[in-house]
Amino acid sequence: MTKRSPVSRLLGQTALITGASRGIGLAIARALAAESCNLILTSRDEKALARISRELSRKKIRILIHPCDVRDPYGVDDLFRSIRHHFRRIDILINNAGIAHANLTVDKLPYPVWKDVLATNLGGTFLVTQAALTLIPRGGTIVNNLSIAATRVFAGSAAYNASKHGALGLTNTLREELRPRGIRVIGLFPGATDTEIWKTLWPGAPRKKMMSSETVARAVINAVVLPSGATVETLEILPSSGTL
Repeated sequence: MTKRSPVSRLLGQTALITGASRGIGLAIARALAAESCNLILTSRDEKALARISRELSRKKIRILIHPCDVRDPYGVDDLFRSIRHHFRRIDILINNAGIAHANLTVDKLPYPVWKDVLATNLGGTFLVTQAALTLIPRGGTIVNNLSIAATRVFAGSAAYNASKHGALGLTNTLREELRPRGIRVIGLFPGATDTEIWKTLWPGAPRKKMMSSETVARAVINAVVLPSGATVETLEILPSSGTL
């Protein structure tokens, strides 16, 4: 568990986290809660969201859970109707929802798998961000979890690579568009992190060499709490053991 900071640096702020039911998204939710940040948590796993809400409600913060498939524009619209009913603004947006696919070369990669990965990792980031922009005030922060696959290529992961490269282009464009509004945009590039996604990507991956989700979350919090006149544009975090 993340320890409460001596000073709750995000008291009164509100964060929306997609893919919040496990892995890096859940670790960031816990770290934000430790800073007294109100939370809007979404994922496709409603039971997990309810369990996490019960856990984090001990922090005496406001928590809204709302299941949502970020691939679905109507589902995203429904999510934001609920958000607007409960909150006046979103200070921090964490676009974390993402999926991977089995290691398959391009000639063997089914098109439905390609579409699903692109729709989740790239399309979902676009849909949620577009809907959130009307609620993010000056001084707000957007963090897009891109993975180091946004700048590197891993054979057998064509759809995942393409989705993350595309999300990097979206992130860089957003940063320039939102500078005049005083909204910071951070590209998060975690290396190998011990999460469930490896069951799909590489079931036999050496988990002991990986970082924990909590390590990534700690770095994200440090970037988010910077004074409004400064930003971390790209945040790359890698295991000290090197490449797997």
